[in-house]
Amino acid sequence: MRASEPGYIGSVRIRNRIVMAPMISNLATPEGITTEAHMAYLEARARGGAGLIITEYTYINDANARGSPNQLAAYSYERVPKLRRLTERIHRHGAKAFMQIVHAGGKANADINRKENFAPTAMEYLGRQVREMTTSEVEEVREQFIRAAKIAHAARFDGIELHGAHGYLLHEFISPATNRRTDRYGGSFENRLRLPQEIVDALKSELDIPVGIRISVLEYEEDGYSAEYGVKVADSLRGIDYVHLSSGRNAPPGSSASFYSDTLHILRMIGRRPRVTTVAVGSIVDAAGVEEALKTVDFVAVGRGHLADPYFAYKVLNEPQSLRPCIRCNQACRDLSLGEVRCTVNPETGFEASYERMPRYSGDLVVAGGGVKGMEAALYASKLGLRVTLYERAGQLGGQLLHIFDERKKREFSRLLDYYRYALEKAGVQVVLGEEFRGKDALLCTPEVTYSEVKPVGGELRIDSNIYMYHDAALRYAGEAEVTMTERSLSSLDRARAMGFRKAAEARGVRFVRSLEDPTVRLIVREQYDLRAAMVSGRKAVDDMLALEGNLYL
Repeated sequence: MRASEPGYIGSVRIRNRIVMAPMISNLATPEGITTEAHMAYLEARARGGAGLIITEYTYINDANARGSPNQLAAYSYERVPKLRRLTERIHRHGAKAFMQIVHAGGKANADINRKENFAPTAMEYLGRQVREMTTSEVEEVREQFIRAAKIAHAARFDGIELHGAHGYLLHEFISPATNRRTDRYGGSFENRLRLPQEIVDALKSELDIPVGIRISVLEYEEDGYSAEYGVKVADSLRGIDYVHLSSGRNAPPGSSASFYSDTLHILRMIGRRPRVTTVAVGSIVDAAGVEEALKTVDFVAVGRGHLADPYFAYKVLNEPQSLRPCIRCNQACRDLSLGEVRCTVNPETGFEASYERMPRYSGDLVVAGGGVKGMEAALYASKLGLRVTLYERAGQLGGQLLHIFDERKKREFSRLLDYYRYALEKAGVQVVLGEEFRGKDALLCTPEVTYSEVKPVGGELRIDSNIYMYHDAALRYAGEAEVTMTERSLSSLDRARAMGFRKAAEARGVRFVRSLEDPTVRLIVREQYDLRAAMVSGRKAVDDMLALEGNLYL
């Protein structure tokens, strides 16, 4: 089937086959109430053509269900008026809205919940010992899921998705590794599915609304279940309208795999698709990936691609080459333990409300510097109405993007450079290569921060630094020198990317140690000058210039 074809989930017609996957945003209030920033963020993706928006995981009680500080909530009918405003904002652009509801179980954030964590079986979760739930507590949680779904229905959501993946409570019941109960909620395959089945049965009997479940079709832990088990779960749950296939319990890569994993990695690991309507997620980042996935499943769920470009769906369906690409770097988008949603390649993500009414200018602007900062500045200025000429003294655009050594990283990051080339041409930016601008009125766009090059000394390269550039240097010189890195050098990488990098580095002979004496380079920073910082810097340069001289361009 084609991505542009309408489809059905239950009785709900979806205008195309592209779904915005549920992702933590932390844009709600600490009480779980949607905000203007949150609504603008989701509305931008509805405006951008997504057929269906699934909210981030929405917690079902204010006692011990939360996983994130500013997570969306649906435990009280007091939330309904604001949630109705949210669904109105999505619906007015033709998209449908499903609410994903969750209890974080053993993985709940104990620092922000009022009551202690519990799980199907007493065991350690994320370094904390968690007690076993009583049967009455299981039944209470069941009723909380049902109430949350009724709240979503009252708020005019079009469907409900139970979160049964990623090691949260329903997944904890489904997985043999985390459910060792001997009562009616454990001990056999059927009993492990009893809690989600009871929730589905209640919702289908009481509400006229599609009900689906997101499951991890496989786990990555040594004691984890296989894709065969996950598909059996999907086929065995009675009455569900769809299943949403993700992956992972605790161990990476999960659904948000970095560029060290193949695209469509989840679909490539399942032996067969479930018999029910199926949505699949997992590194589907462009038009080719969407169409490839739709050969197997009914709908594709795209997470990080929608962060990189809110018009992901529209562009995939109409002009794929104009897509600002997700490069699967897992930098800004995975910093959500205490942060809000961000994207390394899109400075507007999380700030959509601020960009809704951008001013318009006219006149000519020269930008000097064709790295990421300069390209973003030129593109941003052209969107404001200026006629832009971009000078780059080198023979091609790209700056430091041209010098990446890591093959996997280079492959993904080159897609960003392809995007800039296309977008600048389409925006009418005149690009002058191999020539340095010698006038006085150019907007100079050189990097705000540069990191010194490193090379082996005496046949050794000893790195104690979390700077991405030095990770690349480790791979570059591993074949000709003895390269050693500290464990803390990986501190800037999320778990999936750290695992991928370490595997690639060790395959080249890089050795990891706890500490180093007299390293070749020692530099640990909390925030480094990366792609996003360069883009923000480029836009700021334009804004600062217009703040001083904007009256000349009006």
